[in-house]
Amino acid sequence: MIVINNKKKICIIGLGYIGLPTAAMFATHGHSIVGVDVKEEVVDSLNQGKIIIEEPYLDIMVQAAVTSGNLRAQLTPEEADVFIISVPTPINADKTADMRFVRSATESIVPYLREGNIIILESTSPPGTVEGLMLPILKESGLEIGTQLLVAHSPERVLPGKILVELVENNRIVGGVTPASSKAVRDLYKTFVKGEIFLTNATTAEMCKLMENTFRDVNIALANELAKLCEKMGINAWDVIKYSNKHPRVNLHQPGPGVGGHCLAVDPWFIVEKEPELAKIIKLSRMTNDSMPHHVFNRSKSILSAVDGIKKVIVLGATYKPNIDDMRESPVMELIDLFKQDPNFDVCIYDPHIASHELICNNLVEAVSGGHLIILGVNHDEFAKIDFSKLQPLMAEANIFDTRNFYDRSELTAAGFNTYLLGA
Repeated sequence: MIVINNKKKICIIGLGYIGLPTAAMFATHGHSIVGVDVKEEVVDSLNQGKIIIEEPYLDIMVQAAVTSGNLRAQLTPEEADVFIISVPTPINADKTADMRFVRSATESIVPYLREGNIIILESTSPPGTVEGLMLPILKESGLEIGTQLLVAHSPERVLPGKILVELVENNRIVGGVTPASSKAVRDLYKTFVKGEIFLTNATTAEMCKLMENTFRDVNIALANELAKLCEKMGINAWDVIKYSNKHPRVNLHQPGPGVGGHCLAVDPWFIVEKEPELAKIIKLSRMTNDSMPHHVFNRSKSILSAVDGIKKVIVLGATYKPNIDDMRESPVMELIDLFKQDPNFDVCIYDPHIASHELICNNLVEAVSGGHLIILGVNHDEFAKIDFSKLQPLMAEANIFDTRNFYDRSELTAAGFNTYLLGA
């Protein structure tokens, strides 16, 4: 094996929201990292010590790692001690897993494999991906799996906005194809992981990651169903949640305009794909959460039903969660698309975390001028500072629809707005 100052040479395939922080973390702990990505922009930026994603303190860590010489990027893999695959696993239009990137990443490293290599899949994947997809490809190297090649799945368990902290502090699961594989990967992650590292097999590890996100998705679906029920009954879902959660064994989640991101909106479908006849609660929860953009759209149409002509809608926030720039599977973007498709609406976005989009308006005053409805889609911290009393005179009709229970409705009313709340 290639050993550099008693540290390992690690080739990381995929330099996105997980791969890049992982590369920087290993590099700043003394390992020699070769990052690989298919996008020249990502490679060029990284080699200059720059990043193109938004994550607190990641730019500082990457710059330090590149300056030290421990981190560099290129378009193709090369020989290494360890190969970590951290590529996207999106879903197709039919809600099945799109495994093209995992397959191509695995194929790309085969020419560079040598006896003693460690191969780790970090990408969230359907159960059986390591055993059924990766191992047949890796066997083409001619090396024996589990002895000459140590293979495992170790899914990321981090929250965007806190990735660097949670990479270190969170517990981790390692699922190896053999006990030796699990132990080798555990020892590698001990480089920086302070949480406990639990060992199991690859398919169990894959299912654990899916169920962690499915648990949250199912409980958010329950909250979204509660929101719809409360609207029908003329009561406030947020009050129901607040008082119900006073019970020591109850923890109702919060409703919203939908569920987005690369995990919660995607991972449950991987389970449904495997066992559609059994995963009925999981599927219904996904369908409930997927319905929320349409629910918000239909309620917005109802709010503006008395307005003649083209109605201007301003959406505050379009990322999938607050205070980040990640728009993957954002339900707010689906809501915006519904407005775009309706000729009765003109829609624009105001979001300080989005660098560019065809509907982005970087000036809030300009965005709301002549508007009929403001929809709070994402509760970014910056939006708490908006002075609505200054915006009210600019609007054709001062309506605001809060989908996050973010604002004090009495303050909005005092500013001259008609207020509407999801779930009430």
